[in-house]
Amino acid sequence: MINRRDLIKHLSAFPLLGGFLGQNGAEAAGLVAKVPARNLAKELGIRTFINAAGTYTAMTGSLMHEEVMETIQGAGKEFMMLDEVQTKVGEKIAALTHAEAAVVTAGCFSALTLGLAGVLTGMDQKKVEALPHLEGTGMKSEVIIQKGHDIGYSHALTNTGCKIIQIETIEELQKAINEKTALLWFLHIQSDKGQINHQQWVEIAKKNGIPTMIDMAADVPPVENLWKFNDMGFDLVCVSGGKAMRGPQSAGILMGRKHLIDAARLSMPPRGSTIGRGMKVNKEEILGMYVALDKFVKMDHKKEWKMWEDRAATIRNAAKSVAGVNVETFAPELGNHTPTLRISWDATKVSLPVKVLQQNLRDGSPSIEIMPGENNTLTITTWMLKPGEEKIVATRLKEELSKAVV
Repeated sequence: MINRRDLIKHLSAFPLLGGFLGQNGAEAAGLVAKVPARNLAKELGIRTFINAAGTYTAMTGSLMHEEVMETIQGAGKEFMMLDEVQTKVGEKIAALTHAEAAVVTAGCFSALTLGLAGVLTGMDQKKVEALPHLEGTGMKSEVIIQKGHDIGYSHALTNTGCKIIQIETIEELQKAINEKTALLWFLHIQSDKGQINHQQWVEIAKKNGIPTMIDMAADVPPVENLWKFNDMGFDLVCVSGGKAMRGPQSAGILMGRKHLIDAARLSMPPRGSTIGRGMKVNKEEILGMYVALDKFVKMDHKKEWKMWEDRAATIRNAAKSVAGVNVETFAPELGNHTPTLRISWDATKVSLPVKVLQQNLRDGSPSIEIMPGENNTLTITTWMLKPGEEKIVATRLKEELSKAVV
């Protein structure tokens, strides 16, 4: 690729550079100074902070990679047909994740709704337009969920008009299956809260000819989870795009069986008269999501893990240096599987309610966010920190704890 120096050298052959290029051409060649970008956070008085808490939606998820930002900016300068973008990107995503097909959605929640919509309607346009009104349409109307998995995200499923049927045992599952059963839904982050494991869930569904869907929104890393559940036999797999993969926070991925993905797309933009019309993802987000996924799959995950551990060690050592403070390092098995610190202290030695500590860190400069727990406990993760921020977190945490030593 020609660099800026060579470009200027070649253009110098033209005697009237400004006249040949015009103002826009000169800007494109990089010869006109760019206007500094506006700092809207500062301009509007929006607090920015060091994120030592994790990839929470309330904290705007994660920060996109530079390659993702460049993709979004570049895509914003050209028109494309939305369906073609989804098809081409879907083919690439499917290949990376061992799926038959895939589509970029407006987050994981949207993937749940659209995936079930595809299961209910198939390729019948009249059924697509009827959702969420199921009565008299011939569509099935029940989704079976383990009781321990029904923690709120299932609202995405009831958006289609379906009713949730809770079960706990294999016997209850087998009894609950009937002619109205549309889907068996599994929530991976709660898999330890149910009596039926992934493989049993899939096997029972297949035996009864019922599709399965798994929600694994926050369940990468490990990277292998991106294809593990497709390989296991789940018919639809849903994941968030703006967490570990650091794609657009407003994007997610629905992947699985091609006939179900094709059907789900009938309820997606650009089509109207559908329950998914408002779940819009434009070309910039779709392309950005693909670049983020591709980078995530190909990155050195051992190197990344070591970096997170080193950052955690810096914070751990600072906190432990305060008398009465205990620190435990662990990695959650389900969801946000990264090196995590659980910090606690003896209230007789450190007089500092965790909520007060949280507020002090939040009100400091720079502002820092952590996750408070109960009984003088907090958790800190390091995977959303920028280089060097672990030192700031370590220093501020030690300062606040030290001030409260009795």
